[in-house]
Amino acid sequence: MNAEFQPNWLRQRTRRHFFNQCTMGLGSVALASLLDDRLLGVPSPATTNPFAPRASHFPAKAKNVIFLFMAGGPSQLELFDYKPKLIELNGQPIPQSFVEGKRFAFMGSSHGSKLLGTRRQFAQHGQGGTWVSDLFPYTATIVDEMTVVKSCATELFNHAPAKLFLNTGSGQFGRPSMGSWATYGLGSESQNLPGFVVLQSGPRGPRGGAVNWGSGFLPTTFQGVPFRGQGEPILNLTNPRGITAERQRETIAAVRDLNLGRLVETGDPEIATRVAAYEMAFRMQASAPELIDLAKESKATLDLYGVEPGKPSFAANCLLARRLVARGVRFVQLYHTNWDNHGGPGETLENDLPKVCKDVDQGCAALVKDLKAHGLLKDTLVIWGGEFGRTPMGENRTATGRNHHIDAFTTWFAGGGVKAGQVLGETDELGFGVVRDRAHVHDLHATILHLLGLDHKRLTFRFQGRDFRLTDVHGEVLKKMLL
Repeated sequence: MNAEFQPNWLRQRTRRHFFNQCTMGLGSVALASLLDDRLLGVPSPATTNPFAPRASHFPAKAKNVIFLFMAGGPSQLELFDYKPKLIELNGQPIPQSFVEGKRFAFMGSSHGSKLLGTRRQFAQHGQGGTWVSDLFPYTATIVDEMTVVKSCATELFNHAPAKLFLNTGSGQFGRPSMGSWATYGLGSESQNLPGFVVLQSGPRGPRGGAVNWGSGFLPTTFQGVPFRGQGEPILNLTNPRGITAERQRETIAAVRDLNLGRLVETGDPEIATRVAAYEMAFRMQASAPELIDLAKESKATLDLYGVEPGKPSFAANCLLARRLVARGVRFVQLYHTNWDNHGGPGETLENDLPKVCKDVDQGCAALVKDLKAHGLLKDTLVIWGGEFGRTPMGENRTATGRNHHIDAFTTWFAGGGVKAGQVLGETDELGFGVVRDRAHVHDLHATILHLLGLDHKRLTFRFQGRDFRLTDVHGEVLKKMLL
């Protein structure tokens, strides 16, 4: 808190209250931890700025995360997991040994369903010969920067709970998201933008909506802040007509003084959150419009991403993501829909999957290349994936599609301490299950936190009498992924 905005009555009252509380034992310590160090005149966490950078548990490989979330469950069998045997057995009944005891979202036990081999053409790329389909020609050019994990597994097979599980480690509402845990644990290097930003593209938002980037029981200041790609980055960010910056600054200072007075009385951390929110909103009025203005980017950069100036797109959001991490934002999450390919209208493998792949392919590859060109890739962990994968058998609707599949799907990682140019994990010859290096969602979370310098077992928050963590009581770091 700036001294020029600190009234004498509050300064004197705060000091008096603090020293009176010092005789009351541990309660005074808890209260002091809620107060700005400049109020008390002693070193302590700058808690009126909850995003102040904090030390990691051990040296971090990554400082920032960009999560490219493909909402709807991209089909690994059309993109990365090449299965010649499945193509050979196309149209034949599924061996019952593969589906015994399994559940699928819309197909029961899948009795009577037939195997579906992909019609896409696959080729090997990069020094390691990574398989990528013809749907991702741009992504194929960056495989030497990636670790492709083909052995991912999850637990929930319907979209909304599966998205929630991948983002929060639980299918239950009210748990903090990955971005919230990261900013809670580490704060943010940015003083003028939120520590956790969400960007959306596609025909609609992801199923489940804001709970996917919510802060759960953590202070609300750690929740994701959705930005828009054009116009006002955040609705109602601009001052009403007739309100000057000076007048607004005075109003915010007055509200802050009242809130801090209440904070001293109650020790409620949500009041500190409220103070920080007002301050951040004020700073963002200048920083956010400058952020989304791509006019200063070179034509070469815009062409690299395939961005059309003034037109919102996933590619434009990828460029914004690079600009955000360059400004110190800790966690950026991009959602793009619709990857749901059951075979119904708008969800066909033949026509609609190529369209959504084209939406993201160039932007994803450009982001990795651009981060590297700016010297940011080594400190930025880029993640690509969805909430689950797709079944090796077909689902007959208007056209042929694939059902939800939780036992095997693909995610890729780049930068931020990840080994480049490798493929981790393997599925069986039909793509039903993992046969080597299984990577459960909890393991992915443990690994992401580890790359950020956080021990997933130590990053906890006490709520309703127990210590919670992103990985619950599970999770192992995928050491084969790491440099």
